[in-house]
Amino acid sequence: MSMIWRAIFAIGTALFLASDVGSVKLLILKEENGTIWENVKTEEVWEEQHVILNRENEEESFNKVCEELSSGAWMVLDLTWSGWDSVAEIAGIRYLRADLGISPFMRATELTLIKLRNSTDAALIFQHSHHFEQSLWYLVRESSLRVTVHLGLDDESAESLLDMRPSPSSYVIFADHDKANTILKKAVDKKLVYLDDRWAMVFMDIGTAPINKTMLKKRIMQVYMPKSICCTDPGQMLPCHCTEPFNFEIEGAKQLKIALSKAISSSLTEGLSAEPLNYSCSSSALSPKNDSIFYDNLDKALSDSWLLHKTYGEVRLNLRFEIRNIGENRAQQLGNWDPIAGIRTAAMPRVKRFFRIGTGFSTPFAYPTNQISPDGSARWEGYALDLIERLAESMKFEYQLITVENHMFGQRFENGSWNGLVGMLATGRVDMVVGSLTMTSEREEVIDFVAPYFEQTGFSIVLRKPLKKTSLFKFMTVLRVEVWLSILGALCLTALMIWFLDRYSPYSARNNKEKYPYPCRDFTLKESFWFAVTSFTPQGGGEAPKSLSARTLVAAYWLFVVLMLATFTANLAAFLTVERMQSPVQSLKHLARQSRINYTVVKDSDAHNYFRNMKFAEETLYKYWKEITLNSSSDQSQFRVWDYPIKEQYGHILNAIEKAGPVANIQEGLRKVIESEQAEFALIHDLLELKYHVFKNCNLTLIGEPFAEQPYAVAVQQGSHLNEEISRRILDLQRERFFEATASKYWNSTIKSKCDNVDEDEGITLESLGGVFIATLVGLFIALLTLGAEVWYHKKKSKNQVTMKGQQQLQSIIRDEIFTTKEFGHHNFANRKASLLATKPKVKQITVYPRGQLY
Repeated sequence: MSMIWRAIFAIGTALFLASDVGSVKLLILKEENGTIWENVKTEEVWEEQHVILNRENEEESFNKVCEELSSGAWMVLDLTWSGWDSVAEIAGIRYLRADLGISPFMRATELTLIKLRNSTDAALIFQHSHHFEQSLWYLVRESSLRVTVHLGLDDESAESLLDMRPSPSSYVIFADHDKANTILKKAVDKKLVYLDDRWAMVFMDIGTAPINKTMLKKRIMQVYMPKSICCTDPGQMLPCHCTEPFNFEIEGAKQLKIALSKAISSSLTEGLSAEPLNYSCSSSALSPKNDSIFYDNLDKALSDSWLLHKTYGEVRLNLRFEIRNIGENRAQQLGNWDPIAGIRTAAMPRVKRFFRIGTGFSTPFAYPTNQISPDGSARWEGYALDLIERLAESMKFEYQLITVENHMFGQRFENGSWNGLVGMLATGRVDMVVGSLTMTSEREEVIDFVAPYFEQTGFSIVLRKPLKKTSLFKFMTVLRVEVWLSILGALCLTALMIWFLDRYSPYSARNNKEKYPYPCRDFTLKESFWFAVTSFTPQGGGEAPKSLSARTLVAAYWLFVVLMLATFTANLAAFLTVERMQSPVQSLKHLARQSRINYTVVKDSDAHNYFRNMKFAEETLYKYWKEITLNSSSDQSQFRVWDYPIKEQYGHILNAIEKAGPVANIQEGLRKVIESEQAEFALIHDLLELKYHVFKNCNLTLIGEPFAEQPYAVAVQQGSHLNEEISRRILDLQRERFFEATASKYWNSTIKSKCDNVDEDEGITLESLGGVFIATLVGLFIALLTLGAEVWYHKKKSKNQVTMKGQQQLQSIIRDEIFTTKEFGHHNFANRKASLLATKPKVKQITVYPRGQLY
């Protein structure tokens, strides 16, 4: 309590002395909107004369100050934001500058960003307009940061921060607790808060408004004044001086007035004159006598203030700040700052650099996946993304991936401007572009390329492998149906004629037994057909007819068989060879010369622009050739228009592309290629992108060698310091064989080896001649059926023969019995007949007793 009583006693003493010694005249210098001083009401021991600094016309304001000084002033109190150096340099003047504004907050923030965040630039967002204006003078006088300053955060300023290139490494909000939450929510909604440790909130008051942690998806930093700053002696549990909400500017002005009252009163009591001194701005003046008495008393008065201190001849706010990180889950204390000791903090890793990296859709260099990143956008992956991750790891930076909506790298317009990623890089909206970006001279006019990171690549042609219609009886299609029917007719007619000639020729074996007493082949109708059929085999038809007429027919038939077999064999070989032939085109030149296969490119792609440029080059060259030819006066035979030496093909190719219609993207082009089952549609596109899809699809194949080869490289802004650094990193990655390992990841030929390919050296497939085996199996099946029929027929015929033989034997027995009865009597016959009828005609054994011969 002693400190409080001493303060009350000092104020009372000052008031008493003021009433005894009278008042002095103070000349107050302030800003146009600096109204804090008037808002603080105390018992002053001076009379105030105010002069407002007009920043637009400082000379006029200075003349007004000189006019006031010439009429007399005891001292000059400078409350301007930056200090009025012209007034301070007036000789002999009693001058005091008081900085009661935002400067301590700016100092604490700047040192924190430099030491904890490794920042060299920042975007500053202020709640109050006078803080916004006051910060500008501090930044000009003291700060080393490169900054952009905003009053509040609306849609327009948020968009400007999003489009700013290079992006600020830090964002700082200067506001009260309640307003800071509102600004931060706006930044989150505008997707400005996308990285950890990039945002800081500097609270301008001592409040209790909590931070809404649910909207914090990233870690931010807070710089705030603890409540203990208001306490005289926090260790003795004394009550604090300030209440919430606490305005440091108002409290600082109040304590400055009290300290000035004490210092002036004490100085007057100690003999310092209260009379105002007259000053002249045009001539030098002597310093007031005993001037040090006032400054000594002021130092003593300020020592009793818990909020003010004097340094570098200025009265400043003695603020102390706590620094912490806060996130969605937890808060972490980082350190503190005070104007005497500076910033004290624990060792922490420096915040990495931040870049915006552009890329464009190009499989497999960069393409979106079905996964969602933390900021809600689609996650991308690919060869370029692997390279970006490796560069970020080795160069120690964080990045934000920027993609264009139309996935274009950029086109140049007639006015020289570019769109797409090249345009974004040229205008500074991205820091670098990593992807399937080729190095071209026209692009190098607006951007710079680093060392190439990928081998020479160009354009190629992709075509579908023709769909082979599988048929087990393909060998039957070698000859037309009418030919097969003619062969069948010739066979049948020949068989009938052989039967006819053998039957009616007097010299056949059938009609000439005397000449051919030995067994000969009997050419029945069945044997004639069998002879005609077997004559088609190398085995031959077997024994030929004997008559001359029949042999003449057989000779002619054999000649027919030989010719038909030779024709079939030759056509079958040619048919199978054509079936295994390669694609109908082998290069771009072959593609341009044929008309069966349609082809196209992706609209406005590099391939499309290539053919446009080549057509323009052809037209230009022909134009100059024609001019040379028509203007030639030396020898007309050496220059003729119709002898143009350059083959024009690119114009024809571009016309064919426009006729077929360029596709919107590579997916649409590949879909058309795959849908053309007979390989009647081709796509011309980037080699590496086509190669990736060919490895993934067994039905696709690349045609010919690549053309228009160019390297891929990382692009940066012209004159960027990143050029040399990235070039060194790429050389290091080449030594580490990083690019080879990454290429094998996305262009894996082992997948292609699993395809069911049928090459020329793999022979004829089973599908082509499977019908031959089926015909053999069908013949085997018919043979088995015929065997069954033969067995059945043989058994039936044998049974009938046994029955007929039994009947014949029974008749013979009955006949013998009749003869025996006539000879030996009726009685024996009757008994024998009854016995035969009773025992049924089942004969197991018959014994015949022959009769004696009758003479």
